[in-house]
Amino acid sequence: MGTAAGLQSAGRTWALGSRGICYLGIAAIAWGAVTWVEVGAWTYHYSDRGDYAWEQARNYCQTFFTDLVAIQNKQEIEYLNRSLPFHKRYYWIGIRKLHGIWTWVGTRKALTKEAENWAAREPNNRRSNQDCVEIYIKRPQESGKWNDEPCSQKKKALCYRASCQPFPCSQRGECVETIGSYRCECYPGFHGPECEDVVQCAKLEPKGVRMNCSHPYGDFSYNSTCVFRCQEGFEQRGVDMLRCLPSQQWSADTPTCTAISCPVLSAPDRGELNCSHLHGDFAFGSTCAFSCQTGFALTGPESRECTAAGTWTGDSPRCEAISCPVLSAPDRGELNCSHLHGDFTFRSTCAFSCQTGFALTGPETRECTAAGTWTGDTPRCEAITCPVLRAPDRGELNCSHLHGDFTFGSTCVFSCQTGFVLTGLESHECTATGTWTGDAPRCKAIACPVLNAPDQGELNCSHLHGDFAFGSTCAFSCQTGFVLMGPESRECTATGTWTGDTPQCKAITCPVLSAPDQGELNCSYLHGDFAFGSTCTFSCQTGFVLMGPETRECTATGTWTGDAPRCKAIACPMLSAPSWGELNCSHLHGNFAFGSTCDFSCQTGFVLMGLKSHECTAMGTWTGDTPQCKAISCPVLDPPSRGQLSCSHVHGNFTYNSTCTFSCEEGFLRMGAEMLWCEATGNWTRHAPVCEEDGAPFLKQVLAYSSGTALALAVIVLSGTLIALLAKRLSNREEKKKLLNPTSDLGSPGIFTNAAYDANL
Repeated sequence: MGTAAGLQSAGRTWALGSRGICYLGIAAIAWGAVTWVEVGAWTYHYSDRGDYAWEQARNYCQTFFTDLVAIQNKQEIEYLNRSLPFHKRYYWIGIRKLHGIWTWVGTRKALTKEAENWAAREPNNRRSNQDCVEIYIKRPQESGKWNDEPCSQKKKALCYRASCQPFPCSQRGECVETIGSYRCECYPGFHGPECEDVVQCAKLEPKGVRMNCSHPYGDFSYNSTCVFRCQEGFEQRGVDMLRCLPSQQWSADTPTCTAISCPVLSAPDRGELNCSHLHGDFAFGSTCAFSCQTGFALTGPESRECTAAGTWTGDSPRCEAISCPVLSAPDRGELNCSHLHGDFTFRSTCAFSCQTGFALTGPETRECTAAGTWTGDTPRCEAITCPVLRAPDRGELNCSHLHGDFTFGSTCVFSCQTGFVLTGLESHECTATGTWTGDAPRCKAIACPVLNAPDQGELNCSHLHGDFAFGSTCAFSCQTGFVLMGPESRECTATGTWTGDTPQCKAITCPVLSAPDQGELNCSYLHGDFAFGSTCTFSCQTGFVLMGPETRECTATGTWTGDAPRCKAIACPMLSAPSWGELNCSHLHGNFAFGSTCDFSCQTGFVLMGLKSHECTAMGTWTGDTPQCKAISCPVLDPPSRGQLSCSHVHGNFTYNSTCTFSCEEGFLRMGAEMLWCEATGNWTRHAPVCEEDGAPFLKQVLAYSSGTALALAVIVLSGTLIALLAKRLSNREEKKKLLNPTSDLGSPGIFTNAAYDANL
């Protein structure tokens, strides 16, 4: 809370309203002595110099103005943010957390969700003691938003002064401040700009009901009340008082007066009711007459009347049943009665029954009539009889009788002859229902265990007294391929056992089989290994084919069907060596059969075309096609310039063993070998020769036309010419050497020797 001295230094306050910003001078310095210029509307104020805790700020606002500001809409927020100056600690507003709820302190109204204007991650982002609210004015971010802060923080006080007068809205509504003005929120029941109009309800005009009304705001208007009352003997249905509500409706429906009701009467049991009603069913003035049904007599008043007190005159009458004489049970019998209206009275019924072993003679039931007498005569009980019994076939019967032959309580014992057993109860008794306990027994031949034919055998029985019973005999035999081991027949004795042991049929066996070489054996046995009915399947390994039956069966004679099969290797087509080639084979399972391998090779001068090695597969085919031997080729030769070429080819053009002969035209000399031969290496024996011009004819012509001095000159000229020709030939000779012997410079011998070459120059 600020002090008076602190308020003196406030200096000035600003009034912010619809008329703009007004400077308000402070005329006095004492607490509560502040003066200001009246602007005639809602105004906002703030402390220019002082900063206060929230409670101090509110005291300040309540002292000089009305209270801390209550912001009602976004327009106010925009107005304040635009008009107030920036303050780094911001401004307190009139919201505080009370009992955990954010509340406008000026109006004591809770902050609604729609009116919230919190900044991001607010309120209570620190989760401790932040119960007061500030507003960000001209903040760079989220300007105009709210933030909760500890109430002890010091900030500017943002106040407001109300524009509502002391008695606005005709005292019939709440004055709500707005920017620059106010509006009236009328109390329920009033309306109009100043709440001057009153809500009207419909005029009440009840019938048969006395009404007394009061009208504080006009006849049958808001808060008018009407009280209702009924005459004696009638009661009111509805509320005693109605009030005109703000909704222009009465607080309840108009009450009515109805005659006082008496409890609803009902006819007595076994009786009837006849009523007359003046003001409604079983209401004041109603009268009711009573009567009883046949067999019943009325006890009590014959009529009753409904009084104003809501009670009936007299007591409730009753209809009592008429009585009959008491009955008793017959000798060796019982009596069971049901009484609807009292012991042995009208409509009582009595049922008669007899003790076990006795039957009723006479009526089973008697009924008490409306005349007080019973229907029918008195019944009696007589013993029950059972059918006469006879001894069973091949048996005997012994009986004892208590109440006469074959009557209730009689017992009979049955027995059978030797070799037979009693089927059913040994002792029978005549029951109370006139039947014997159990069915009539029989003497049945003693049974032996049921016999079955042995496996792979047959059973043939004869029965004297039933299947597999005393005296039955059974003969045994075996199927084809089996022999009986044990007795051929057995007999059922009086002890329920068979003579002899159980026979068996044993299968006849065949010799043990084995798998063929390179094969397999797979057998299935019905009654034992290699016994009658066994079947054996033969198969061969990959690359072999079965020769003989695929399956054999053991017959009833102990022999196998068919001969023993064998596995033979699958054969491939026979191979032969290719032309100019050779064939070398190895055979595992026979000539050219599965597993055989053959290698191919060629003679000198030929090369193998195809796979070198072939193998015979399980499919009877060779891996790959048959190869061929092809002659090795040498480079193709061309005739020399100014020469001819003549070749012979044994195995194909320019192939192994081909020979070629060279010759030159007239006036040209062959330089090189006359004939070349294609070797197995794919090379010719020598380099191809060339044809060179011949110089001898020129020399002869010179000598023929020369003589004397001319001859000497010719000799000189010829000598020079020969020298020049010789030099040319030497030069050509070196070139030919390089042409015909290109490897001579590397020190390796050529095809021709130098001597041979010189001889051909």
